[in-house]
Amino acid sequence: QEPLVESGGRSVQAGDSLKLSCTGSGRFAMAWFRQAPGTEREFGAAITLTAWTTYYQESVKGRFTISRDRRKDTLYLQMNNLKPEDAAVYYCAASAWAINSMNVRPVEQYDSWGQGTQVSVSA
Repeated sequence: QEPLVESGGRSVQAGDSLKLSCTGSGRFAMAWFRQAPGTEREFGAAITLTAWTTYYQESVKGRFTISRDRRKDTLYLQMNNLKPEDAAVYYCAASAWAINSMNVRPVEQYDSWGQGTQVSVSA
């Protein structure tokens, strides 16, 4: 099993766009989580193995888009109209089990995690 490796995080200004990538994601349902200093890791978005279904946290719905390219074994998170409250370390995560609306959000659903990539957003 290949490790999950995130990339693409950097410092941006509010209103900017950023696209994160995560390699090693080809065989599982996948998700993006984020964690700001002093807070718990929170669910951001998820996508099923087939990519037929996606899930989003309410605060990012309409601004973030999760996608995957299974031929490239890569997961993406397109983030538009970034806000200062989006600043965090972003982690990709893999679930060996199918995800659905009932189990997609808890961190315990996911078996493998990347090392994270830092996103900073200045006002």
